[in-house]
Amino acid sequence: MERLAIYIISDSLGETGEQVARAVVSQFDIKDYEVRRYPYVLDMSFLKEILGECKKDNAIVLYTLVDLELADYVKEYCKEENIPNIDLVNPVMDAIISKTNLTPLREPGIIRKLDEKYFRRVDAMEFAVKYDDGKDPRGLAKADLVLIGISRTSKTPLSMYLANKNIKVANIPLVPESPLPKELFEIPSKKIVGLTNTPDKLNEIRQERLKALGLSSNANYASMERILEEIEYAEEIMKKLGCPVINVATKAIEETAGLILEIMKEHGLELYKDRK
Repeated sequence: MERLAIYIISDSLGETGEQVARAVVSQFDIKDYEVRRYPYVLDMSFLKEILGECKKDNAIVLYTLVDLELADYVKEYCKEENIPNIDLVNPVMDAIISKTNLTPLREPGIIRKLDEKYFRRVDAMEFAVKYDDGKDPRGLAKADLVLIGISRTSKTPLSMYLANKNIKVANIPLVPESPLPKELFEIPSKKIVGLTNTPDKLNEIRQERLKALGLSSNANYASMERILEEIEYAEEIMKKLGCPVINVATKAIEETAGLILEIMKEHGLELYKDRK
């Protein structure tokens, strides 16, 4: 038997076509075969060149092309030249169209882009957990954004929310008795956003927090005197750093996050969702 040649023609990596080809070949007792993968076939001239080689090689063609012009050309060329060919994408796409009446994006390599976006998000969320609440100040230099503020100013929820936007966030609590990490003063101030709250709102939130923990609501943590002291201390630090400050008292997490994203854009900080 002559050597079996299978050509995989794709507008992305061609991994799907190759996996299908090898899975099917494994069902036969074939030792002499070759699977050739041609990725990123995005123009007609390149496609014609590949098909010319395919004809010489007497090969089978498997293709994953979302561009209808390219896919139709492969189909017609192979029909004229009597080349066995299988379209692995468009018949499935047509079936989905018939069921949903939706229009496909027909964007090459979109699943790979989605995978990359997913892994960036996971990476950002792991980063937010690792560098939450000042656990490791070495993370400040690696962060896209650093949030600072006294207790109960939504630092952690905002860090996780922004991580879902693929932004790596570290946050540092401002406590008068605790020295600030030197790394905080070594990063550009445009990467820092301060968070604050009104005394009354903080008093209310902290009292509820103490109750949830089974502690007395009269603890110093929730006293107005202590809260005013912390707010004053935080304002001094934020002024020294020269960072923008957001009062979260009347804002939902989504609203505050939107303001932070606008600040990042104004400061020229690159957002992952804007990257191509």
